[in-house]
Amino acid sequence: MTKLFRGLAGLVGFLLLWEVVVQVGLVSKTFIPPPSVVLVTVGDLLGDPDFIRDIVATMLAWLIAIAIAIAVGVPAGLLLGSVPVLRTATAAIVEFLRPIPVTALVPLVLLVIGSGPDAKISLAVYASLWPIMFNTIYGMGEIDPVLMETARACGTSRFRILSSVALPQTAPFVFTGLRLSATISLIAVVSVEFLAGSEVGLGSFILVASSGSIRFDLVLAGTVVAGVLGYLINEGLEQLGKRLFRWSTVDREAIA
Repeated sequence: MTKLFRGLAGLVGFLLLWEVVVQVGLVSKTFIPPPSVVLVTVGDLLGDPDFIRDIVATMLAWLIAIAIAIAVGVPAGLLLGSVPVLRTATAAIVEFLRPIPVTALVPLVLLVIGSGPDAKISLAVYASLWPIMFNTIYGMGEIDPVLMETARACGTSRFRILSSVALPQTAPFVFTGLRLSATISLIAVVSVEFLAGSEVGLGSFILVASSGSIRFDLVLAGTVVAGVLGYLINEGLEQLGKRLFRWSTVDREAIA
């Protein structure tokens, strides 16, 4: 509760500082409207069905991307973490692909897939896959070798070992990777919507608002809503993780 109050106090302080800086004329109200204007605009937008449709489109793409990233990243992490030879063989290609930013891939994806929902989902999967996979690999390295050797000595198959022994032990690490990937995926979805000119989505809304008449209050309102969604996702997953893995004594170090 103390952490929550401190966070709210910091947010209120930031908003007050923003309001004062704009009102005294240090920055132009035309380009950076004060929070008193932006928050009213946010309230108006939340009553607009078209804006709600944009939010739903963004969140649906985010949810699909996260589901695919989990479905690919966790098994890949378990496999690479349990087979050192395979991990070594794939290290070069993985380390080549991982640093490539999503924005650099937008033109290629637009040419291959187009600017529809598949584009933003594909790039969001690409961006959010790595934290999940690498935290899974890291978790595999933290498993007590005695557990794995005992399972092998009992004649347990590799699949059964990975699903029944390794996965439960690495679950806290996997969840940490998921929490990191959740916000990364949202950033990727909104960014691709903005850069690719999607028909719907928060990124598309911000792009349209920044064109033509340039309503900066709408631009900032859309940005604020995206930020709030990211905060709620991260905070919700953090609280869920504390409940699910209260039993764990493992140091869940995040690998970005």
